[in-house]
Amino acid sequence: MITLSLQLLLAHIIGDFLLQPASWVAHKTQKKHRSPYLYWHTLIHAVVLAILLRFDHDYLGGFLVIILSHLIIDLIKLHLSQRFNERILFFGDQVAHVAIILLVVNHYEPFNISAGAILQPKALLLITGILLVTVVSSIIMRVIITKWALEEDAYEDSLPHAGQYIGMLERLFVFGFIILQQWEVIGFLLAAKSVFRFGDLSKSKDRKLTEYILIGTLLSFGLAIVTGLAYNHLISLIR
Repeated sequence: MITLSLQLLLAHIIGDFLLQPASWVAHKTQKKHRSPYLYWHTLIHAVVLAILLRFDHDYLGGFLVIILSHLIIDLIKLHLSQRFNERILFFGDQVAHVAIILLVVNHYEPFNISAGAILQPKALLLITGILLVTVVSSIIMRVIITKWALEEDAYEDSLPHAGQYIGMLERLFVFGFIILQQWEVIGFLLAAKSVFRFGDLSKSKDRKLTEYILIGTLLSFGLAIVTGLAYNHLISLIR
């Protein structure tokens, strides 16, 4: 199962990313089904897939399903390009391709994954930990930090919700490092963030902003560390 999955996934990566120039993508977006690059792209994908499958006739049905579905999914994406933004279409397109690959793999080598395995205590604990350090921690921090909201922290030229996403990512990193018992890496992460924030602090020369940033950073890291320690403790109790 793993070998077949890697073969199909690698073929998709090579065909969709490595061997598809940006000029082809732009031409397809403009001309849609009239663009010859759409069919060249499909042909290249077929050749790569055939090579990785070693031209094995046993996989002919799956090969045809992947290639035809790839063409259809790309056509749907192109015709929806005026109705949805590029990010939604990109991720929707990739999810659809991967879903087809998984269905083909499951047809030849069925997955032995039951609902019970997903609902095992260890899996539920991991999901809970991830939600705690992302969504829940963001809400907790917003409730606490709103008390000291500063005008200096609301830059008009900043990216929308960038701070929230950065916080989620840093807490996920800290949580992961604690699970892996890599405490020293957390120190490097904290040092790197301090370096990037030094510019803001040196320009502002504002004690309130400095305190505000320190509170946010320590609170973010503290929530991730507490969650990680709780996860390690609870996982050791699960047999």
